[in-house]
Amino acid sequence: MASNIPAALTAPIFTFDVQSGGNFEAETREILLGYGLAAGALAEGSIALCNTREDARRLAGAGSMLESMFLATRRNAPAQEIWIGRVADTGTAEIRTITVANVPAAGGQGVLQIAGETISIEIAAGATAAQVAASLGAAINAYYNRLKNYSLPFTASVAAAVVTITARHKGVYASGLDIYIPVLESVNAFSGVLTFQTATPGAGVGSIANVLAAMNDDPFEIITSAFGDSANLALAMVFLNEVSGRWSYAQQIYGHYFYPKTDTSSNLATFALARDNWHLTMVPMFSAGGFATPDYMWVAAQVGRIATWLGGGANGDVSRNQTGLVVQDVLAPRDRTYWMDYATRDAMLKNGVSTWNVNRNGDVTIDKIITHQQTTNGAPDTTFRDIQAVYQVIYALKKFRADLAYEHSNKALAQDNPSNLDAISTPKDIKATLFHTYQSMPGVLKNSASVLPYIVVTIDQDNPNRVNAQLPMDRVNALDIFAGLATVYSQFTTSAATASL
Repeated sequence: MASNIPAALTAPIFTFDVQSGGNFEAETREILLGYGLAAGALAEGSIALCNTREDARRLAGAGSMLESMFLATRRNAPAQEIWIGRVADTGTAEIRTITVANVPAAGGQGVLQIAGETISIEIAAGATAAQVAASLGAAINAYYNRLKNYSLPFTASVAAAVVTITARHKGVYASGLDIYIPVLESVNAFSGVLTFQTATPGAGVGSIANVLAAMNDDPFEIITSAFGDSANLALAMVFLNEVSGRWSYAQQIYGHYFYPKTDTSSNLATFALARDNWHLTMVPMFSAGGFATPDYMWVAAQVGRIATWLGGGANGDVSRNQTGLVVQDVLAPRDRTYWMDYATRDAMLKNGVSTWNVNRNGDVTIDKIITHQQTTNGAPDTTFRDIQAVYQVIYALKKFRADLAYEHSNKALAQDNPSNLDAISTPKDIKATLFHTYQSMPGVLKNSASVLPYIVVTIDQDNPNRVNAQLPMDRVNALDIFAGLATVYSQFTTSAATASL
Protein backbone atom coordinates (compact mmCIF):
# COMPACT_ATOMS: atom_id res chain seq x y z
CA MET A 1 0.00 0.00 0.00
CA ALA A 2 1.32 3.46 -0.94
CA SER A 3 1.46 5.22 2.40
CA ASN A 4 2.01 8.70 0.95
CA ILE A 5 -0.97 8.63 -1.49
CA PRO A 6 -4.18 9.71 0.27
CA ALA A 7 -7.13 7.32 0.15
CA ALA A 8 -9.75 10.05 -0.58
CA LEU A 9 -8.67 11.29 -4.03
CA THR A 10 -11.23 12.31 -6.69
CA ALA A 11 -9.37 13.89 -9.63
CA PRO A 12 -7.95 11.38 -12.14
CA ILE A 13 -4.26 10.61 -11.70
CA PHE A 14 -1.73 7.88 -12.51
CA THR A 15 0.98 8.02 -9.86
CA PHE A 16 3.44 6.00 -7.84
CA ASP A 17 4.69 6.35 -4.31
CA VAL A 18 8.39 5.56 -4.13
CA GLN A 19 9.91 3.94 -1.07
CA SER A 20 12.82 1.70 -0.14
CA GLY A 21 12.40 -2.04 -0.22
CA GLY A 22 14.87 -2.33 2.63
CA ASN A 23 18.49 -3.43 2.29
CA PHE A 24 20.54 -3.95 5.45
CA GLU A 25 24.27 -3.27 5.28
CA ALA A 26 26.42 -3.67 8.35
CA GLU A 27 29.14 -1.15 9.19
CA THR A 28 32.06 -1.66 11.52
CA ARG A 29 33.88 1.58 12.17
CA GLU A 30 37.12 1.65 14.08
CA ILE A 31 38.45 4.62 16.02
CA LEU A 32 42.00 4.92 17.37
CA LEU A 33 42.58 6.90 20.57
CA GLY A 34 46.08 8.28 21.11
CA TYR A 35 48.34 11.31 21.24
CA GLY A 36 48.84 13.65 18.30
CA LEU A 37 51.23 16.55 17.77
CA ALA A 38 50.59 20.28 17.72
CA ALA A 39 51.90 20.27 14.16
CA GLY A 40 48.94 18.11 13.14
CA ALA A 41 45.64 19.59 11.97
CA LEU A 42 43.52 17.63 14.45
CA ALA A 43 42.82 19.54 17.64
CA GLU A 44 43.05 17.91 21.07
CA GLY A 45 39.80 16.25 22.06
CA SER A 46 38.64 16.01 18.43
CA ILE A 47 38.02 13.11 16.07
CA ALA A 48 38.36 12.80 12.30
CA LEU A 49 38.04 10.25 9.52
CA CYS A 50 41.50 9.07 8.48
CA ASN A 51 41.69 7.22 5.19
CA THR A 52 45.34 7.28 4.18
CA ARG A 53 48.84 7.56 5.57
CA GLU A 54 48.93 11.11 4.22
CA ASP A 55 45.79 11.87 6.24
CA ALA A 56 47.40 10.41 9.35
CA ARG A 57 50.54 12.52 8.98
CA ARG A 58 48.55 15.68 8.22
CA LEU A 59 46.04 15.19 11.04
CA ALA A 60 48.26 13.77 13.80
CA GLY A 61 51.79 14.83 12.87
CA ALA A 62 54.87 12.93 11.70
CA GLY A 63 56.09 10.37 14.22
CA SER A 64 53.08 10.81 16.49
CA MET A 65 51.49 7.98 18.40
CA LEU A 66 48.30 8.29 16.36
CA GLU A 67 50.15 8.18 13.05
CA SER A 68 51.92 4.98 14.11
CA MET A 69 48.67 3.43 15.35
CA PHE A 70 46.99 4.25 12.05
CA LEU A 71 49.82 2.78 10.00
CA ALA A 72 49.85 -0.43 12.06
CA THR A 73 46.08 -0.76 11.74
CA ARG A 74 46.03 -0.03 8.02
CA ARG A 75 48.79 -2.57 7.33
CA ASN A 76 46.58 -5.24 8.90
CA ALA A 77 43.22 -3.95 7.65
CA PRO A 78 43.69 -2.43 4.18
CA ALA A 79 39.97 -1.66 3.65
CA GLN A 80 38.86 -0.84 7.21
CA GLU A 81 37.10 2.46 7.88
CA ILE A 82 39.35 4.18 10.42
CA TRP A 83 38.86 7.32 12.49
CA ILE A 84 41.34 8.85 14.91
CA GLY A 85 40.74 10.71 18.18
CA ARG A 86 43.45 12.96 19.59
CA VAL A 87 43.86 12.70 23.34
CA ALA A 88 45.61 15.64 25.01
CA ASP A 89 48.95 14.66 26.48
CA THR A 90 49.83 15.84 29.95
CA GLY A 91 52.77 15.76 32.36
CA THR A 92 56.43 15.45 31.37
CA ALA A 93 58.07 14.24 28.20
CA GLU A 94 60.66 11.52 28.75
CA ILE A 95 64.28 12.49 28.01
CA ARG A 96 67.04 9.93 27.57
CA THR A 97 70.73 10.27 26.78
CA ILE A 98 72.92 8.15 24.53
CA THR A 99 76.58 8.67 25.35
CA VAL A 100 79.20 7.67 22.78
CA ALA A 101 82.60 6.42 23.97
CA ASN A 102 85.31 3.96 22.97
CA VAL A 103 84.67 4.31 19.23
CA PRO A 104 86.50 1.51 17.37
CA ALA A 105 89.50 2.95 15.53
CA ALA A 106 88.69 0.99 12.41
CA GLY A 107 85.12 2.31 12.32
CA GLY A 108 82.41 0.09 10.87
CA GLN A 109 78.63 -0.12 10.69
CA GLY A 110 76.73 0.99 13.79
CA VAL A 111 73.15 -0.21 14.08
CA LEU A 112 70.64 0.88 16.72
CA GLN A 113 67.00 -0.19 17.02
CA ILE A 114 64.50 2.34 18.41
CA ALA A 115 60.89 1.23 18.88
CA GLY A 116 61.45 -1.58 16.44
CA GLU A 117 62.87 0.65 13.70
CA THR A 118 66.50 0.21 12.63
CA ILE A 119 68.90 3.17 12.36
CA SER A 120 72.22 2.48 10.67
CA ILE A 121 75.26 4.73 10.26
CA GLU A 122 78.69 4.16 8.80
CA ILE A 123 81.51 5.10 11.17
CA ALA A 124 84.65 6.23 9.40
CA ALA A 125 88.02 5.00 10.58
CA GLY A 126 89.40 7.36 13.19
CA ALA A 127 86.05 9.06 13.84
CA THR A 128 85.73 10.75 17.21
CA ALA A 129 82.94 10.16 19.74
CA ALA A 130 81.54 13.62 19.02
CA GLN A 131 81.46 12.91 15.28
CA VAL A 132 79.64 9.59 15.84
CA ALA A 133 77.14 11.32 18.17
CA ALA A 134 76.47 13.99 15.55
CA SER A 135 75.89 11.36 12.86
CA LEU A 136 73.61 9.33 15.14
CA GLY A 137 71.56 12.38 16.16
CA ALA A 138 71.14 13.42 12.53
CA ALA A 139 70.08 9.88 11.56
CA ILE A 140 67.44 9.79 14.31
CA ASN A 141 65.94 13.12 13.23
CA ALA A 142 66.01 12.22 9.54
CA TYR A 143 64.73 8.68 9.92
CA TYR A 144 61.79 7.71 7.75
CA ASN A 145 60.85 4.17 6.78
CA ARG A 146 59.86 4.67 3.16
CA LEU A 147 58.40 1.20 2.86
CA LYS A 148 56.16 1.36 5.92
CA ASN A 149 56.06 5.15 6.41
CA TYR A 150 57.11 5.14 10.07
CA SER A 151 59.05 7.91 11.77
CA LEU A 152 60.65 7.58 15.20
CA PRO A 153 58.87 8.44 18.47
CA PHE A 154 61.85 10.58 19.59
CA THR A 155 63.57 13.73 18.40
CA ALA A 156 67.30 14.19 18.98
CA SER A 157 69.78 16.92 19.88
CA VAL A 158 73.54 16.57 20.22
CA ALA A 159 76.15 18.12 22.52
CA ALA A 160 79.70 16.83 22.22
CA ALA A 161 79.55 13.03 22.56
CA VAL A 162 76.00 12.91 24.00
CA VAL A 163 72.81 12.43 21.98
CA THR A 164 69.75 13.59 23.90
CA ILE A 165 66.46 12.10 22.70
CA THR A 166 63.09 13.46 23.76
CA ALA A 167 59.77 11.67 23.39
CA ARG A 168 57.40 13.39 20.99
CA HIS A 169 54.61 13.37 23.59
CA LYS A 170 54.36 13.95 27.30
CA GLY A 171 53.47 10.97 29.42
CA VAL A 172 54.58 7.83 31.17
CA TYR A 173 53.91 5.78 28.02
CA ALA A 174 57.42 6.60 26.76
CA SER A 175 59.04 4.48 29.47
CA GLY A 176 58.00 1.48 27.40
CA LEU A 177 59.72 2.65 24.20
CA ASP A 178 62.47 0.16 23.46
CA ILE A 179 66.07 1.00 22.50
CA TYR A 180 68.39 -1.88 21.66
CA ILE A 181 71.73 -2.59 20.06
CA PRO A 182 71.04 -5.65 17.89
CA VAL A 183 73.41 -8.50 17.25
CA LEU A 184 74.38 -8.57 13.57
CA GLU A 185 75.84 -11.27 11.36
CA SER A 186 78.90 -9.02 11.24
CA VAL A 187 80.23 -6.89 14.09
CA ASN A 188 77.94 -4.09 15.26
CA ALA A 189 80.24 -1.10 15.76
CA PHE A 190 77.89 0.27 18.44
CA SER A 191 78.47 -2.75 20.68
CA GLY A 192 80.16 -1.51 23.86
CA VAL A 193 80.20 2.05 22.50
CA LEU A 194 76.81 3.44 23.53
CA THR A 195 75.58 4.02 27.09
CA PHE A 196 71.90 4.71 27.76
CA GLN A 197 70.38 6.64 30.64
CA THR A 198 66.98 8.14 31.42
CA ALA A 199 67.56 11.76 32.34
CA THR A 200 63.89 12.67 32.87
CA PRO A 201 61.30 9.90 33.18
CA GLY A 202 58.05 10.45 31.35
CA ALA A 203 55.12 11.27 33.62
CA GLY A 204 51.40 11.76 33.22
CA VAL A 205 48.53 10.00 31.46
CA GLY A 206 46.05 11.72 29.19
CA SER A 207 42.30 11.34 29.66
CA ILE A 208 40.08 9.94 26.92
CA ALA A 209 37.04 11.79 28.30
CA ASN A 210 36.98 14.62 25.74
CA VAL A 211 37.46 12.27 22.80
CA LEU A 212 34.66 10.01 24.02
CA ALA A 213 32.44 13.07 24.25
CA ALA A 214 33.43 14.09 20.71
CA MET A 215 32.24 10.69 19.45
CA ASN A 216 28.75 11.89 20.38
CA ASP A 217 26.15 9.47 18.97
CA ASP A 218 28.22 8.38 15.97
CA PRO A 219 28.69 4.59 15.83
CA PHE A 220 32.18 3.22 16.50
CA GLU A 221 32.02 -0.51 16.93
CA ILE A 222 35.78 -0.90 17.49
CA ILE A 223 37.53 1.44 19.92
CA THR A 224 41.29 0.83 19.94
CA SER A 225 43.02 2.85 22.61
CA ALA A 226 46.59 3.42 23.75
CA PHE A 227 45.35 3.92 27.30
CA GLY A 228 44.85 1.02 29.71
CA ASP A 229 45.19 2.75 33.08
CA SER A 230 42.50 2.40 35.73
CA ALA A 231 41.07 5.91 35.27
CA ASN A 232 40.62 5.60 31.52
CA LEU A 233 39.21 2.08 31.76
CA ALA A 234 36.63 3.37 34.23
CA LEU A 235 35.63 6.02 31.68
CA ALA A 236 35.37 3.36 28.96
CA MET A 237 33.15 1.14 31.10
CA VAL A 238 30.77 4.01 31.80
CA PHE A 239 30.78 4.96 28.13
CA LEU A 240 29.81 1.45 27.04
CA ASN A 241 27.61 0.20 29.87
CA GLU A 242 24.16 -1.40 29.39
CA VAL A 243 22.26 0.95 31.74
CA SER A 244 22.93 4.38 30.26
CA GLY A 245 25.91 3.89 27.94
CA ARG A 246 26.25 2.82 24.34
CA TRP A 247 24.85 -0.66 25.01
CA SER A 248 21.77 0.69 26.78
CA TYR A 249 18.25 0.63 25.32
CA ALA A 250 18.37 4.44 25.11
CA GLN A 251 21.45 4.55 22.84
CA GLN A 252 21.86 1.17 21.06
CA ILE A 253 25.17 2.26 19.48
CA TYR A 254 27.28 -0.56 20.93
CA GLY A 255 31.08 -0.81 20.62
CA HIS A 256 34.02 -2.41 22.44
CA TYR A 257 37.24 -1.06 24.01
CA PHE A 258 40.63 -2.66 23.27
CA TYR A 259 43.75 -1.56 25.17
CA PRO A 260 47.38 -2.65 25.74
CA LYS A 261 48.91 -3.56 29.09
CA THR A 262 52.52 -4.32 29.97
CA ASP A 263 53.41 -6.19 33.17
CA THR A 264 54.30 -9.61 34.53
CA SER A 265 51.91 -12.44 33.68
CA SER A 266 50.60 -12.63 37.24
CA ASN A 267 49.99 -8.89 37.44
CA LEU A 268 48.24 -8.90 34.06
CA ALA A 269 45.88 -11.62 35.27
CA THR A 270 45.23 -9.81 38.54
CA PHE A 271 44.46 -6.60 36.66
CA ALA A 272 42.02 -8.33 34.32
CA LEU A 273 40.25 -10.23 37.10
CA ALA A 274 39.59 -6.96 38.89
CA ARG A 275 37.62 -5.76 35.83
CA ASP A 276 34.91 -8.35 35.32
CA ASN A 277 33.41 -6.60 32.32
CA TRP A 278 32.65 -7.76 28.78
CA HIS A 279 33.16 -4.31 27.23
CA LEU A 280 36.96 -4.41 27.72
CA THR A 281 39.72 -6.42 26.05
CA MET A 282 43.38 -6.37 27.10
CA VAL A 283 46.09 -7.13 24.54
CA PRO A 284 49.06 -7.95 26.78
CA MET A 285 52.82 -7.52 26.66
CA PHE A 286 55.37 -8.63 29.22
CA SER A 287 57.58 -6.19 31.11
CA ALA A 288 60.62 -8.31 30.25
CA GLY A 289 61.58 -10.23 27.15
CA GLY A 290 62.57 -7.46 24.78
CA PHE A 291 59.38 -6.14 23.17
CA ALA A 292 60.58 -3.75 20.47
CA THR A 293 57.13 -2.76 19.16
CA PRO A 294 55.51 0.02 21.24
CA ASP A 295 52.39 -1.09 23.10
CA TYR A 296 50.13 1.32 21.22
CA MET A 297 51.23 -0.21 17.90
CA TRP A 298 50.99 -3.71 19.38
CA VAL A 299 47.29 -3.30 20.19
CA ALA A 300 46.51 -1.38 16.98
CA ALA A 301 48.04 -4.06 14.77
CA GLN A 302 46.39 -7.00 16.52
CA VAL A 303 42.93 -5.42 16.58
CA GLY A 304 43.35 -4.30 12.98
CA ARG A 305 44.13 -7.89 12.01
CA ILE A 306 40.75 -9.15 13.23
CA ALA A 307 38.72 -6.02 12.43
CA THR A 308 37.51 -7.22 9.03
CA TRP A 309 36.16 -10.45 10.47
CA LEU A 310 34.45 -8.68 13.36
CA GLY A 311 32.13 -7.00 10.86
CA GLY A 312 31.52 -10.12 8.78
CA GLY A 313 28.07 -11.21 9.83
CA ALA A 314 26.61 -11.94 6.40
CA ASN A 315 29.27 -14.54 5.51
CA GLY A 316 29.95 -15.87 9.01
CA ASP A 317 33.43 -14.34 9.36
CA VAL A 318 32.45 -12.85 12.72
CA SER A 319 32.09 -16.37 14.15
CA ARG A 320 35.43 -17.73 12.93
CA ASN A 321 38.26 -18.96 15.07
CA GLN A 322 41.03 -16.35 14.66
CA THR A 323 44.02 -18.47 15.76
CA GLY A 324 47.07 -18.26 13.54
CA LEU A 325 46.32 -14.99 11.76
CA VAL A 326 49.71 -13.36 11.15
CA VAL A 327 49.93 -9.82 12.49
CA GLN A 328 51.81 -7.35 10.30
CA ASP A 329 54.31 -4.74 11.57
CA VAL A 330 54.93 -6.11 15.07
CA LEU A 331 58.07 -7.84 16.31
CA ALA A 332 58.14 -10.92 18.53
CA PRO A 333 59.93 -10.58 21.89
CA ARG A 334 63.68 -10.99 21.49
CA ASP A 335 63.79 -13.48 24.37
CA ARG A 336 62.08 -16.67 23.22
CA THR A 337 61.26 -17.62 26.81
CA TYR A 338 58.64 -14.86 26.69
CA TRP A 339 56.89 -16.36 23.69
CA MET A 340 53.61 -17.66 25.11
CA ASP A 341 53.59 -21.45 25.38
CA TYR A 342 50.35 -23.42 25.62
CA ALA A 343 50.26 -23.51 29.42
CA THR A 344 50.73 -19.74 29.61
CA ARG A 345 48.06 -19.07 27.01
CA ASP A 346 45.59 -21.40 28.68
CA ALA A 347 46.15 -19.79 32.08
CA MET A 348 45.89 -16.25 30.72
CA LEU A 349 42.63 -16.99 28.92
CA LYS A 350 41.13 -18.48 32.08
CA ASN A 351 41.87 -15.16 33.78
CA GLY A 352 40.46 -12.68 31.26
CA VAL A 353 43.67 -11.92 29.31
CA SER A 354 43.86 -12.27 25.53
CA THR A 355 46.72 -14.25 24.03
CA TRP A 356 49.07 -14.22 21.06
CA ASN A 357 51.60 -16.66 19.70
CA VAL A 358 54.77 -16.70 17.60
CA ASN A 359 55.07 -19.08 14.64
CA ARG A 360 58.22 -20.83 13.44
CA ASN A 361 58.99 -17.90 11.11
CA GLY A 362 59.10 -15.59 14.12
CA ASP A 363 55.83 -13.88 13.16
CA VAL A 364 53.44 -12.76 15.88
CA THR A 365 50.06 -14.39 15.37
CA ILE A 366 46.63 -14.07 16.93
CA ASP A 367 45.88 -16.85 19.43
CA LYS A 368 42.58 -15.90 21.08
CA ILE A 369 41.07 -12.48 21.75
CA ILE A 370 38.68 -12.35 24.70
CA THR A 371 36.92 -9.90 27.00
CA HIS A 372 37.31 -9.62 30.76
CA GLN A 373 33.99 -11.27 31.56
CA GLN A 374 34.21 -13.82 34.36
CA THR A 375 30.82 -13.78 36.09
CA THR A 376 27.26 -12.48 35.97
CA ASN A 377 25.68 -11.63 39.31
CA GLY A 378 28.52 -13.47 41.02
CA ALA A 379 28.03 -16.74 39.13
CA PRO A 380 30.62 -17.99 36.61
CA ASP A 381 29.61 -16.94 33.09
CA THR A 382 31.51 -17.13 29.81
CA THR A 383 28.68 -16.01 27.49
CA PHE A 384 30.52 -12.85 26.45
CA ARG A 385 34.07 -14.10 27.01
CA ASP A 386 34.96 -14.61 23.34
CA ILE A 387 35.26 -11.46 21.26
CA GLN A 388 33.19 -13.18 18.57
CA ALA A 389 30.17 -13.13 20.90
CA VAL A 390 30.29 -9.35 21.29
CA TYR A 391 30.35 -8.69 17.57
CA GLN A 392 27.81 -11.40 16.76
CA VAL A 393 25.38 -9.63 19.06
CA ILE A 394 26.19 -6.23 17.53
CA TYR A 395 25.54 -7.54 14.02
CA ALA A 396 22.39 -9.46 14.98
CA LEU A 397 20.77 -6.62 16.93
CA LYS A 398 21.42 -4.17 14.11
CA LYS A 399 19.87 -6.62 11.63
CA PHE A 400 16.83 -7.23 13.82
CA ARG A 401 16.31 -3.50 14.29
CA ALA A 402 16.67 -2.78 10.57
CA ASP A 403 14.14 -5.45 9.55
CA LEU A 404 11.68 -4.44 12.27
CA ALA A 405 11.97 -0.81 11.22
CA TYR A 406 11.33 -1.63 7.58
CA GLU A 407 8.38 -3.94 8.15
CA HIS A 408 6.68 -2.35 11.15
CA SER A 409 7.52 1.35 11.32
CA ASN A 410 4.56 3.76 11.06
CA LYS A 411 2.06 0.95 11.65
CA ALA A 412 -0.95 0.55 13.87
CA LEU A 413 -0.97 -2.25 16.44
CA ALA A 414 -3.75 -4.81 16.86
CA GLN A 415 -4.06 -8.28 18.33
CA ASP A 416 -5.16 -9.62 14.95
CA ASN A 417 -5.75 -8.33 11.41
CA PRO A 418 -8.62 -10.26 9.74
CA SER A 419 -8.82 -7.85 6.79
CA ASN A 420 -5.06 -8.00 6.25
CA LEU A 421 -4.74 -4.21 6.30
CA ASP A 422 -1.27 -3.00 5.39
CA ALA A 423 -1.43 -0.32 8.07
CA ILE A 424 -1.69 -2.84 10.92
CA SER A 425 0.96 -5.03 12.56
CA THR A 426 0.13 -7.83 14.96
CA PRO A 427 2.28 -9.71 17.49
CA LYS A 428 2.18 -12.67 15.09
CA ASP A 429 3.53 -10.48 12.26
CA ILE A 430 6.34 -9.17 14.45
CA LYS A 431 7.25 -12.69 15.60
CA ALA A 432 7.42 -13.75 11.95
CA THR A 433 9.80 -10.88 11.19
CA LEU A 434 12.03 -11.82 14.10
CA PHE A 435 12.10 -15.46 13.05
CA HIS A 436 12.82 -14.74 9.38
CA THR A 437 15.58 -12.33 10.36
CA TYR A 438 17.02 -14.97 12.69
CA GLN A 439 17.00 -17.48 9.82
CA SER A 440 18.78 -15.01 7.53
CA MET A 441 21.91 -15.03 9.75
CA PRO A 442 23.12 -18.66 9.67
CA GLY A 443 26.73 -17.56 10.10
CA VAL A 444 25.85 -15.73 13.32
CA LEU A 445 22.90 -17.54 14.93
CA LYS A 446 22.06 -21.24 14.88
CA ASN A 447 19.20 -23.63 15.76
CA SER A 448 16.45 -21.36 14.44
CA ALA A 449 13.85 -24.15 14.47
CA SER A 450 14.56 -24.92 18.13
CA VAL A 451 14.42 -21.25 19.06
CA LEU A 452 11.13 -20.49 17.24
CA PRO A 453 8.77 -21.72 20.00
CA TYR A 454 10.58 -19.53 22.50
CA ILE A 455 10.24 -16.29 20.55
CA VAL A 456 7.38 -14.59 22.35
CA VAL A 457 5.74 -11.33 21.23
CA THR A 458 2.86 -9.83 23.21
CA ILE A 459 1.06 -6.51 23.56
CA ASP A 460 1.77 -4.94 26.93
CA GLN A 461 -1.17 -5.20 29.31
CA ASP A 462 -0.66 -1.74 30.76
CA ASN A 463 0.34 0.08 27.57
CA PRO A 464 -1.61 -0.92 24.42
CA ASN A 465 0.89 0.97 22.27
CA ARG A 466 3.78 -1.22 23.38
CA VAL A 467 4.96 -4.65 22.25
CA ASN A 468 7.12 -6.84 24.49
CA ALA A 469 9.30 -9.53 22.95
CA GLN A 470 11.50 -12.35 24.20
CA LEU A 471 14.17 -13.29 21.67
CA PRO A 472 16.58 -16.14 22.50
CA MET A 473 19.77 -15.97 20.43
CA ASP A 474 21.83 -19.13 20.06
CA ARG A 475 25.12 -17.90 18.63
CA VAL A 476 27.48 -19.84 16.37
CA ASN A 477 30.67 -20.82 18.21
CA ALA A 478 34.26 -20.61 16.99
CA LEU A 479 36.04 -23.91 16.38
CA ASP A 480 38.81 -23.42 18.93
CA ILE A 481 39.68 -26.93 20.07
CA PHE A 482 39.99 -30.24 18.25
CA ALA A 483 40.48 -33.21 20.59
CA GLY A 484 40.89 -36.53 18.78
CA LEU A 485 41.97 -40.03 19.68
CA ALA A 486 44.63 -41.51 17.43
CA THR A 487 44.71 -45.28 17.89
CA VAL A 488 47.81 -47.02 16.51
CA TYR A 489 47.69 -50.60 15.28
CA SER A 490 50.34 -53.08 14.21
CA GLN A 491 47.66 -54.71 12.05
CA PHE A 492 44.32 -52.96 11.50
CA THR A 493 41.25 -55.22 11.43
CA THR A 494 37.55 -54.52 11.68
CA SER A 495 37.33 -56.45 14.94
CA ALA A 496 40.22 -54.50 16.45
CA ALA A 497 38.65 -51.21 15.46
CA THR A 498 35.30 -52.26 16.95
CA ALA A 499 36.95 -53.27 20.20
CA SER A 500 38.59 -49.86 20.56
CA LEU A 501 35.30 -47.97 20.29
